[in-house]
Amino acid sequence: MAREECKALLDALNKTTACYHHLVLTVGGSADTQDLREELQKTRQKARELAMATGARLTVALRDRSLATEERAEFERLWVAFSGCLDLLEADMQRALALGATFPLHAPRRPLVRTGVAGGSSAVAARALSARSLRHEAESDFDVADLPQLEREVLQVGEMIDDMEMKVNVPRWTVQARQAAGAELLSGASAGASSAGGISVEERAGPCDPSKALAATVFSAVLLVAVALALCVAKLS
Repeated sequence: MAREECKALLDALNKTTACYHHLVLTVGGSADTQDLREELQKTRQKARELAMATGARLTVALRDRSLATEERAEFERLWVAFSGCLDLLEADMQRALALGATFPLHAPRRPLVRTGVAGGSSAVAARALSARSLRHEAESDFDVADLPQLEREVLQVGEMIDDMEMKVNVPRWTVQARQAAGAELLSGASAGASSAGGISVEERAGPCDPSKALAATVFSAVLLVAVALALCVAKLS
């Protein structure tokens, strides 16, 4: 039960972190709005809540000395995936802090970058927050007031990573994956590739057929003789 619960929390954290990463990419661009800054705040708060819950459960499981070897290996794999999510979240929060300070929404001397991208991001934020729709209730100067809070939260995430590494010592290079890198991508294309592979093998085998090669040789010889006779007739005439 503990492993399944950790997997569910990690899946939710992975989805929320990916949505936050997608939202951060639009900060400072032509699609940046007041609503986006509010969505960023709500998404990162959700990600931090999931990170604290996931980290607490994984820490308790990995510090249990009575844990079986296979169970420990599985929890260590979850720990490595969790550490990767935290690293990505911290980097994206730092990027959001830098871009938010560089491109305030209500400063006339700081125009946004005209990337050509337009449209809202409410669907992405609602997906991260597991909500059908998202209500925007921020004030006009929300983006400026949120920067100090974001800066404190970046430091808190960094402290969380350091604290977890002190409590649980799981070097990433010692954890073995259960499948090769990119195996989930290759498995989906294996069915289509097998049928196409059969056709390509047959097509490659065609030119190497001895009977076809002999027929091509005879045809080439007859063609050369015909060309030579045509030249001789032309000279005699």
